[in-house]
Amino acid sequence: MDTQIRGIHHVTAMTSSAEKIYRFFTDLLGLRLIKKTVNQDDIETYHLFFADDLGSAGTDMTFFDFPGIPKGSKGTNAISRTSFRVKNDASLMYWIERFNEHHIDHGEIQERFGKKYLEFEDFDQQQYQLISDENNQGVPSGTPWQKTDVPAEHALTGLGPVFVTVADFEHMQRVLVEVLGFNLIDAQGHFHLFEVGDGGNGASIIVEHRDDLPEAQEGFGNVHHLALRVADQEALRFWIEKINRLQFPNSGFVERFYFKSDYFRAAPHILFELATDGPGFLQDETYEASGEKLSLPPFLESKRTEIEEFVRPFDTSDANKPR
Repeated sequence: MDTQIRGIHHVTAMTSSAEKIYRFFTDLLGLRLIKKTVNQDDIETYHLFFADDLGSAGTDMTFFDFPGIPKGSKGTNAISRTSFRVKNDASLMYWIERFNEHHIDHGEIQERFGKKYLEFEDFDQQQYQLISDENNQGVPSGTPWQKTDVPAEHALTGLGPVFVTVADFEHMQRVLVEVLGFNLIDAQGHFHLFEVGDGGNGASIIVEHRDDLPEAQEGFGNVHHLALRVADQEALRFWIEKINRLQFPNSGFVERFYFKSDYFRAAPHILFELATDGPGFLQDETYEASGEKLSLPPFLESKRTEIEEFVRPFDTSDANKPR
């Protein structure tokens, strides 16, 4: 049985507007809306999945738009920044020009742990960075979306390191190393690089130790949880048993249809998920039409009429049209 954690599966964040984040991710960033569905635990809330061309595990960032939630605040004890991989350093120059053209707040190209990166924000001040794969080895990236106007050589092809900011670094290090099997690779100032499995940008968490900041407050513009990849249901059951033995608060096995999951508190206010690589997003929609309509897993299909009355109309019929 392959129980090795394989890297980053997805990141789920909160947005003030499903419509605006749809445009931001598809029209600007060139990622594909591979699935438009609802939060399975709160059916009044859209859940949008943006990924590579095939919806591959390790390439998708997802968003909830909880009705009426406040704006989140930045600080410690939070999943604080999401990275996306690009092919090489030259791609970062392309993105500076694209961000400038679209008036997107961004920083300058910098280097950390031997990799060039470029930080930017969306309209909610959600924090992201692009990271170059030029000096990267390890988990392979995904497939550029075919319908974007971003040239394939500069496309976002997967998730890179996810940043977790904590006040208690020693606790988070124990969770990553002793529980989940990560290795501490390097440290620079407040930042500590951990890798798992085959390593590289697609299998990294960067822990920022900050006990001098106020605690972050959940809300739109912040991350809800970080999901890590496991091979299949058998591997997930192994991890659920281990997490239970260690007495971490957790959800137990959850059937999400597109993957299977377990959620656990890695630290106060920091929610991790373990998610299987499959079966994937194209089992209930065709490749050609995925994302265009509201998709529901079989166990919610009987509530479609009720759900469509709850959620506001949100047109994604152009999801597969060229940008």
